[in-house]
Amino acid sequence: MKTLVIHPLDGSTQFLEITYQDIKDKTVITGGISKYEVMKLIESHDRVMLMGHGSPFGLFSMGRFENTLNGYIIDQTTVEVLSKKSNVVYIWCNADQFVNRFDLKGFYSGMFISEVGEANYCGVYGTNQSIVDESNYGFVKIVGESINNELETVYDTVKSQYGELIETNKVAKYNQTRLYFKN
Repeated sequence: MKTLVIHPLDGSTQFLEITYQDIKDKTVITGGISKYEVMKLIESHDRVMLMGHGSPFGLFSMGRFENTLNGYIIDQTTVEVLSKKSNVVYIWCNADQFVNRFDLKGFYSGMFISEVGEANYCGVYGTNQSIVDESNYGFVKIVGESINNELETVYDTVKSQYGELIETNKVAKYNQTRLYFKN
């Protein structure tokens, strides 16, 4: 299976690399190409992983991609090519709104706390960097260990195993309830 990873890399999302480090046949794109080239790569891969910072309108380009006037590398202009795929991972804040608006398929996140400031914004008070790190690294470790399975199995594994953290980690509790799968 050929996997395409689109990860507009920045320091605050670097931990997401763990999710795809053990995938054998992968192409990782962190920037430097156009949205048109990204769409062609999506077409030619069996599985697509889209991750980083985003909004309900798509995945931010973080200034790393060419010709992204609106600031997104994945947005409404990429929906048509994504709609032909069911093996897609969407991990960014509020990806659920994007996936649901366009009736896309795959494993995806809602609002996902990955920084202390986001925890405060979401009303998850009393957190610190070690709590956020435990949640972040727990999540990516589980995804990385299961990513070579079918996406529904990945989802079930992550919901279950990441869910074990919810008793002691309020960030994981918040995030775990905002993970979804649609086939």
